[in-house]
Amino acid sequence: MTLVEDDVSLMFGALADPTRRSILGKLAEGDATVGELAEPFSMTQQAISKHLKVLERAGLISRSRTAQSRPCRLEAERLDAAAEWIAQHRRTWSERYDRLDAHLENLRRPESDKEPSK
Repeated sequence: MTLVEDDVSLMFGALADPTRRSILGKLAEGDATVGELAEPFSMTQQAISKHLKVLERAGLISRSRTAQSRPCRLEAERLDAAAEWIAQHRRTWSERYDRLDAHLENLRRPESDKEPSK
């Protein structure tokens, strides 16, 4: 069996880790180097670099080359795909819950008040 790596799966996989979410939070404040991103964590720059590769592969960050540094930048618009996926599924489940509520309400009513079956 093959694992499908679509954009949304890559994004949610990247967002599943608290370190990566924290990195994105830092990048929301502005571009930062690997060293700056590694500062608040008790891990090596190599470990941070691995997290950055996951974020980059998911399209959530980009890295540019400026002289000797490679600043990272948040690609916030990429989060729109995840937000749209969530909104779509929220609508679907909301509609299902509404239908379930109506069905349960119909079951609670006395027989004489029930809607005819379709």
